[in-house]
Amino acid sequence: MTAATGLEDLHELVSFDDPHEDRTWVFDVTFLESNWTCIFGSGCKGVYDVDTTEKMEGCCTHGAHLVDKPDRENLRMHADRLRTDQWQFMSIGEKKGYTKKNEDGAHVTRVVDGACIFLNRPGHPNGAGCALHSAALEAGERPLDWKPEVCWQLPLRRVDETDSNWHVTSTVREWKRRDWGPAGNDFHWWCTDAPDAFVDKRSVWQTMAAELTEMVGTDVFDLLAGYMATRKGRNRPVSGAKAVVISSKPDK
Repeated sequence: MTAATGLEDLHELVSFDDPHEDRTWVFDVTFLESNWTCIFGSGCKGVYDVDTTEKMEGCCTHGAHLVDKPDRENLRMHADRLRTDQWQFMSIGEKKGYTKKNEDGAHVTRVVDGACIFLNRPGHPNGAGCALHSAALEAGERPLDWKPEVCWQLPLRRVDETDSNWHVTSTVREWKRRDWGPAGNDFHWWCTDAPDAFVDKRSVWQTMAAELTEMVGTDVFDLLAGYMATRKGRNRPVSGAKAVVISSKPDK
């Protein structure tokens, strides 16, 4: 293990090879071991340039970018299951469509009255929050199966890089302000920057086990979980795991 001193925002990473393919996985242990939790409706200040706690919009202000055709098809399938009592802006979605192409040609969810069309606002009979999320819970299903990929992954981000020998390195880390592009620097508040959101009794790798498994696969998650479970006692890590400490400039 290599330590760095005098640097802000230190993060420890662990890496190990995929048991089934030519890929190396790198995980941000510091964030995964933290007690971050989503505080939507419980102190989330939103991402405008002023505090908008009362709007209860969270990170849904700009809508969701849909990553590919399967993501779009999955959204269509589940949006078709929503009822009028579950979705505040259903009539607008049926009339104008709930997705559109932005100026860059990317498919995004439509924004209505300053936030994603699927976001029910305070005062809605079904409660404020994502219509897809609440409908999934009502159906006894996982919200991650209903929502756009970027929505259920947040605040985790997976970045895949391929070298000249076609070896893939996949890094799973916290979503930084910079990942939103230049607009991220203008956010009034971002949850992985704020101590307010680090209040759960369990670690992220435990509370987001389903999301991590979906992102990396069952076998890789099991390797990760085995390593994370040994950390408090500093027992021997999983075979092939290598831990390093790196620094990252704070994204304030």
